[in-house]
Amino acid sequence: MTEDWRAGGFGIYLHWPFCAAKCPYCDFNSHVRTEIDQSRWLRAYLAEIERYAALVPRRVLNSVFLGGGTPSLMAPEIVEAILCRIRALWPLANDLEITLEANPGSVEARRFAGYAQAGVNRVSMGIQALNETDLKRLGRLHTVAEAYQAYDIAKEYFDRVSFDLIYARQYQTLDAWRTELRGALELAVDHLSLYQLTIEPGTAFGDRAERGKLPGLPDEDTAADMYEMTQELCSKAGLNAYEVSNHAKTGSESRHNLIYWSYGDYIGIGPGAHGRVTLNGQRYATEAWSNPERWLTMVDQGKPEKSCVPVSSKDQAGEYLMMGLRVREGLDLARFEALSPTPLDHEKVSHLQDLNMVELVQGRLRTTTKGRMILNTVIKELLTD
Repeated sequence: MTEDWRAGGFGIYLHWPFCAAKCPYCDFNSHVRTEIDQSRWLRAYLAEIERYAALVPRRVLNSVFLGGGTPSLMAPEIVEAILCRIRALWPLANDLEITLEANPGSVEARRFAGYAQAGVNRVSMGIQALNETDLKRLGRLHTVAEAYQAYDIAKEYFDRVSFDLIYARQYQTLDAWRTELRGALELAVDHLSLYQLTIEPGTAFGDRAERGKLPGLPDEDTAADMYEMTQELCSKAGLNAYEVSNHAKTGSESRHNLIYWSYGDYIGIGPGAHGRVTLNGQRYATEAWSNPERWLTMVDQGKPEKSCVPVSSKDQAGEYLMMGLRVREGLDLARFEALSPTPLDHEKVSHLQDLNMVELVQGRLRTTTKGRMILNTVIKELLTD
């Protein structure tokens, strides 16, 4: 158990909390600011990188993920300085993946050339929709033409380019999603992230829904049909679902996200960033202060973390199960039992097998296509005492 994190690898997540505008569906820690002192932010990021390097030195680093917010609003020289410091402080995997999230409205050739020169080798683009009406409903600032243009620019500089789409949108029909997804698959290089629209509390969409002001959302049956069709079309195109919402050609899976889903260790740097870090055989859950200005102040004071708490054996096993059942390969039962003080309830597993929700294959428990459609229910059943 001491070195359990090695089964999932080690990565760094760095959160840039700023966007040009707040999307109405978004519950991420993102903020709009008229002025940003990027040099001050760089100093804070470098301080945190050095602090963590002292805590977990000499680990082979598998991935770096610059997320947000909109990291493509960062100056390329800031990204270069961050990555230069990371390279100097940890040994690097031969296939180190460095991903940067981008929105089409913030993409320009000069900026992307700078990111590539800095060492970014994978870009994930938040396109979200391929028609103008739905882009406006989702609060996106770019047009479809700008999305295509940005995607073409990204492909000039990066071999690995992914993009996100949201489905089950307002007034969206099954036929409309089929047409849009086929167009997306024609564009795709090697990876697509396809998310069903979720109405989260505290978002603008959440507030509208509470007041009955968010009409036209597909019912559960239609959303389920969209999910099933998504799996079918992506599979036919050679982009298999390696996780509930993520599809890739073999070998092109997001290595950083696989660290999460394989329950590895990852450092979380930046406002609101979460982490899981093993120190002296104990795994800790870390969470940084979420307000950007407060985070900067607390970094200056040497107190950037809102919390850093040990994760119990039971909770580690539960987190591994929640993560592992998201991916196609499922979870290693021997690893789960090494983490957990109690084994899984075999009667519950057998019951879910009878319902064709899960299957046991060579010592791994994994969800079926049917089970992934109601994943939260499956997880709740297995974790309930």
